Amino acid sequence: MKIGLFMGALPTKMNLHDQIKMIIDAEKRGFDSFWFAQTGETDVLTTIALAGKETENIELATGVIPIYTRHPNVLAQQATTVNAAISNRLILGIGPSHRPNTERLGLKYDRPALYTREYVEILRDLTTQGHTNYQGDIFNIESSFNLIDSTPMPIMISALAPMMLKVAGEVADGTITWMAGLTALRRHVIPKLNTASADAQREQLRVVAGVPFSVTDDIQNAKIVAGEKFQNYGRLENYRRILDYGEAGGPSDVAMMGNEVRLAEQIAQYFEAGVTDLILAPFTTDIQNESNLSNLDVLQSIATEYNV
Repeated sequence: MKIGLFMGALPTKMNLHDQIKMIIDAEKRGFDSFWFAQTGETDVLTTIALAGKETENIELATGVIPIYTRHPNVLAQQATTVNAAISNRLILGIGPSHRPNTERLGLKYDRPALYTREYVEILRDLTTQGHTNYQGDIFNIESSFNLIDSTPMPIMISALAPMMLKVAGEVADGTITWMAGLTALRRHVIPKLNTASADAQREQLRVVAGVPFSVTDDIQNAKIVAGEKFQNYGRLENYRRILDYGEAGGPSDVAMMGNEVRLAEQIAQYFEAGVTDLILAPFTTDIQNESNLSNLDVLQSIATEYNV
C-alpha cells in the first residue's frame, strides 16, 4: 500500500517554483507519490519534468490530463520525453474530463468511454513501441517516433462509471478516483474493475483513490468548510454519480478529517477495501487557521507507521 499527495483539486495559489519545492519536500518526508490534476494552473507534465530533476525516488503522476484537448500522438511524445527526463518515474493518468469543461472550449464531448479506450490503446502502442497504425471507430492514426531513454509507463484512467471501469480493467493499468468514498469503492469501483480485468485475463490493477484530507479536532466545522471548498464537485455529473453510488450527500461526506488517531483508522479502511494507492489532498479549516504543513506533519507520522 502506498500513500501520496494530490495537488490541483483546489487552486494551489503557488507559482511553479513553490510547487516544485512542495514535491521535493514530499520526497524528503517519505511519501510514495505526488499527483497533479491538469487544471487552470501550470502545465503538469512540464512541472513534473522540472521537479524530476530535483528528486530521485518519488513517483510523479498526472491525475488527470484531459484527453479531448490533446491529440494522443502529441501526448505520447510529451509523456515519453518527460518520463526519460525523470528516470522513468512517470505515471500517466488521463481521462475525458467533463462535458461542460470540454464543450466550453468548442469541442465535442462524444462517446467518452470509447474515446478513452481508443486513446489508451494508441498511447500504449506509441509509448511501448514508438509506432502505431491504429484504425478505430474514432481514431485513424499512423505515426512513429524514437523512444530514447524512456521505458513503458503505467497508463491509468479516471474511471468511475461502469463503462469506464470496464475500459480501465481491459486496457489501462487501473483507475484514479476522486469523490469516491469507501462505500462506492467497496460496492462499485473495485468489484467492477476487478471483474473487467479478470475477464480480460489481466492481473489485478492499481486502484488510486483521491480523497480530501484535513487534520482537525472540530469535525463539524471541517465538514462545513469541505462542503464549501469542494462544492463544485458535487455539481459535475460524473462526480455526482459516484457520490450517489456511495450514498454520500456531497463532497464533505467523503472527505477524510479528524485527529491523528481517527485519520489513521480511516486510512486503514481504504487499504482494507482494496485501494492500492491513497492520494490525499490537504485542505485547511478557517476556524483553526491550519497550514498545509501541519496537515503534512500528521500525515507523515501516519505514513511512517505504515512503513511506506
